This record gives sequence, C-alpha cells and structure tokens, in this order.
Amino acid sequence: MMSSLSKTFFYQAQRANILQHSQRTISTSLHKQQQSKDPTRISAEHLLRKKKRNTDEFRLSLSKPLKDFPEVEYSAACDESFETRTTVLSNGLTVATQAMFGSFCTVGVLVNAGSRFEVSYPSGASLFLERLAFTGSSLMKSKDQVLQAMESLNGICDCQSSRDVIIYAASVSDEKVDGLVELLADTVFQPTLNPEDIELAKQGIEFEIQDINLRPDPEPLMTETIHAAAFRGNTLGLPRYPDSNRMDSIDQSILQTYLRSYYQPSRMVLAGVGVDHDELVRMADNYFTDAAKSPSWGLDGKIIQDKSISQYTGGEIKIEKDSDLSMSVSPMPELTHVSLGLESVNFTDEDFVPFAVVNMLMGGGGSFSAGGPGKGMFSRLYLNVLNRYHWMYAATAFHHTYEDGGFFCIQASVSPNNLRECVDVLTQEFVKLTHGVGQVELSRAKKQLQSMLMMNLEARPVVFEDVGRQILATGSRKSPQELCNMIEQVGNEDIVRIAQKMIKSKPCLSAVGNLKDLPSLSDIETALSSNGRLMSRFRLFGR
Repeated sequence: MMSSLSKTFFYQAQRANILQHSQRTISTSLHKQQQSKDPTRISAEHLLRKKKRNTDEFRLSLSKPLKDFPEVEYSAACDESFETRTTVLSNGLTVATQAMFGSFCTVGVLVNAGSRFEVSYPSGASLFLERLAFTGSSLMKSKDQVLQAMESLNGICDCQSSRDVIIYAASVSDEKVDGLVELLADTVFQPTLNPEDIELAKQGIEFEIQDINLRPDPEPLMTETIHAAAFRGNTLGLPRYPDSNRMDSIDQSILQTYLRSYYQPSRMVLAGVGVDHDELVRMADNYFTDAAKSPSWGLDGKIIQDKSISQYTGGEIKIEKDSDLSMSVSPMPELTHVSLGLESVNFTDEDFVPFAVVNMLMGGGGSFSAGGPGKGMFSRLYLNVLNRYHWMYAATAFHHTYEDGGFFCIQASVSPNNLRECVDVLTQEFVKLTHGVGQVELSRAKKQLQSMLMMNLEARPVVFEDVGRQILATGSRKSPQELCNMIEQVGNEDIVRIAQKMIKSKPCLSAVGNLKDLPSLSDIETALSSNGRLMSRFRLFGR
C-alpha cells in the first residue's frame, strides 16, 4: 500500500500536470484571439476569397442558360379530365372509375342490398353475408387461400354492410388489378357458404351483440334504437343485428334466397379509383359477365324482393338498463343516453346540403375534448350546451340520410337525475334553429364543412365509396367543386326554412339507461310546437 507521504507527492505531481495543461490551453486561445483581431490578416483572407469568386468560371448571369446544362422544359396545362366515367355493361352492371395519382388503387363492388330489405327474412341476413365475405369461393376454397392471394397482390380486402348497401372492396398495387377483379367476381357471385363458416359467423355476431350491450360507448346501440323509432317496423327501421332467439334460422338456404333476390348485376356498381376506365371495363366484361351467368346460388329458385319506400313514422324506443361498470379500468359515472330526432330529407333532395350545413353548425362532442376551436369548439352544442351545463357529458348532432328518407337528431349523455333537463335543453336547441343564425356563425359552419369534405376526399378509400354510392343511387356523381359551390350558396333563409319544416314533423326518441325522469313524447311534441321548453312537473299553489 502507498504511504501517506507518497500519496501527497503523487497528488501534487498530478495537480502540477493539470495546471501546466491549462496554461498551455489558455495561451493557445489567447494567441488565436489575437490573430483573429488582426485587421490586416482578416483583410488579406477576405480579399483572397473574393478574388476566387470573381473569376470568369463563377461569373454567371441569372438571365442566361447555364453552360452544358439541358434546356429548361416548362410544364403545360394538362388536358386530362378528372371527371367520373361510367359504363353500363350488357348485363346491367355499372362500371365507374375516378382518376387519381398514385401507385395503388382501390377497386370494389357495391350492392344495393342491406338490412332495409330484410322484411321477409330473419334479421341479420346481410350481416351474415358480410362476415362470410372472402371466406371461400370457387377459386379460393378457404379464407387462408383468400388471404394468401391478397398477399400476392400486395393488397388488403374488406366487406362492410349497412342499411342500404353492401360493399366488397380491396386496395392493391395498380399493376395487379386484373387478379383483384377476378377475385372480386368470384367472391360476389361464387361464395361457397359452408356450414362451418356460417357457424363461425354466428359465433362472431353473438359476441358482437354481447359486446355492444356491455360497452360504455352508447353509439352503436343508440344508432340502432333511433332508427327503429324513426322508421317504426319498415325499411330503414329494421334491425341490422339478428334476434338471438331466431339466429339459428339463418342457414345456407336463407342466404342463397337473399343472394338470388338482390345480388343481380343491375343492382351493382363496380367502382375503381386510380385505375384506367377502359381496362376496368374490359376486366369486368371478362370476369363479371361469366360469373353472373351461373352464380353459386343458382338462377332457378325462390325470389323474395322488397321494393318498399321508407316511411318516416316517429315514435319512441325505451330500454331500461342498469349500467354495469364493474369491468371498467377507471371509475365512470352512471349515465343515461338519449337521442331526439326529427324528419329531414333524402340525399337526392335539394335541401340535403342545407341540412349538412346545419349538422356542422350544431356540431358537438364530449364534455372533454383535447384541442381547441379547430375541433369544433364554436359549434352550438359546445357553446350553448356543453359549456353552459356542467352535468352534460356529451351532446352530438347526427344527420342520417338515405336514398328515400332521413332524419336529423341530437344524441346526449347525462346523469339520470338530469335527464328531464337534458331533453328540455335539446328541444330548445331545435327551436332556436327556426330563429336563424348569424352571418359569422353560418360562414364558419360552411367553411368547416367545405374543408372537411375536401380533406376526407384526399383518402382513396373515401373517394371510392363516394363514387360508388352516388353512382349506385343516382347514376351520376357530383364533383367536390360542385358540392363546395352548393355549400357556399346556403343562406340564413335556407336554415330557417328547413328548421321550420323539420320542427313540424313528429319527433323520434330513443333512450337507454335509468329512465325514471324521461319526459313523455307528447310533452316533447308540445315543447317543440311552442318555445321549446318542457312544461314544469311541479306547480306552486295550484298555478
């Protein structure tokens, strides 16, 4: 071990080395500073650099072409049209395309079918077909083979069903469209509908129904109930989900009858975004024409087709339900959900755009929302409802519109003790629309609607659905520019007119939760026909 004296000498020597190194560093820095302050040295270096820059090699004119550089080619106006092109094949199938830049494309089939046509079928037939899509066909015997085929096409596929349309769609690389069109034709017209796949679909739907009834998010259940209240027992009011007691009645025979009745080429649109129109027409004629001639369900058999037009009835659907929050990760309040609506118009009506502006004007959302005014904080349901009444947890406006009907509603979530006050606030908001809106408020709503429209249409799948739905319903498509011009022309008189017309219709009401304080539908009608305020339940001294 080192003695204390040795340690002392060692530390002194180390300290001397550190001091000597520091002195050398300081002297070097001072020398550099003195050199940098020497005006003669700076001037000489500056003149040398300037001399190099002023040689003929670097003396260039910005008004003359550069030496040994190719000539500049300026872009010219393009004559390419971005209008939606359509062609109707001999079997009635409509092919629609929209040009869009990119190396990927979206192609799919839209069928004029859905839950609104299930009046003569067990509820949920179209939902079963959604779950059975891409699970097996004449070319692909199983779902695994379908997924392997999609992987070879560098794409993804999906099927979605709604009340009025069933969509089969996929996005692939644009050089592999031919294989995708063949797969779509086989999936739509040649499904195997194996009993094993039907049983798996049944189990998945049962789980989804249980999940909807247990989840805190009320939107799926409220959407179902408000449709059932608005169109009581007909078309758009028919349930999307099957009755648990009748689910076993949906078998291969039922599904084949449904397919035979509604899966006809004249009720379909093959839409493509980012593909060449003539090429898609050729592929459709090659694959869809042959597949439609001999579908797997057969052309000879029973056909049950509903051609009813939707009838808005109004009414109420009430579901008494205790909120089970025992599975919640964080504590949640017990809430009652209510939706109040009035009749509007279909999406082909001239008042469809004013209703879209009203929907943006009302806006809404949850009581807590990350963000600022750009997220809709200036909408009426934020300013007049959520910011004013602390007991309101959520209030959002929805406009559900279809080919032959529609309704406008406000959905809210509130503590059961404030349910009556909540409905009173909603009826007042409906009545306030009949008094008109300010110019700044209206202008903001229109700009928000235009920007949301253009932003959504930047996504290729959204463009695909927009093209397909418009062509399927009307045979033509309004361009985004046309829609923006129509939005700009909406005035205060349009808002007042549609609000006054809407307020005269019978209301539709749906409520889920503790409903002891829910006002009657007749009280709501009375409030809407006056100043929007519900009659007080308590009177003092008989007044």
